[in-house]
Amino acid sequence: MLEVKAQSKPQSAHPDPEAGMTIAEAARRTGVSVHTLRYYERAGLVLTNITRTSTGRRRYRQLDLDWITICTKLRATGMPIKTIRHYAQLVDAGRGNEQQRLDLLESHRATVLAKLAELQQNLQLIDHKLAVYRARLTAGNADTLWVIPPTPH
Repeated sequence: MLEVKAQSKPQSAHPDPEAGMTIAEAARRTGVSVHTLRYYERAGLVLTNITRTSTGRRRYRQLDLDWITICTKLRATGMPIKTIRHYAQLVDAGRGNEQQRLDLLESHRATVLAKLAELQQNLQLIDHKLAVYRARLTAGNADTLWVIPPTPH
């Protein structure tokens, strides 16, 4: 999983608002839509304040993209937005809550593992059904699969 790393050199208190990438470029690089990037900001998932140009256009930095990638991966594994927001708040709060972050991620990992086990069982059923259909097609009697008898009146 990606980790957002501390910058090796201190950033100025006022980053150049013209530096960075447009929201369209950030969307392309992260693989999410412009709408999703805006939503992540509104939902409190983005750690940094996205700078804006003098004309009000958003400018994203690599740090922003790294964090957004983490959020999208967590979301793709089923983590609720509320939990991602809580995780973002813990990270944003800084040092001292690492155990809470670990607990949150371990809990989510357990949830993901349970979902994977369920998916594996479902895949086994699909594989079984595929084998049945292949065997029946080879034997020439596939037309008897799932024949629903007429309902008596």
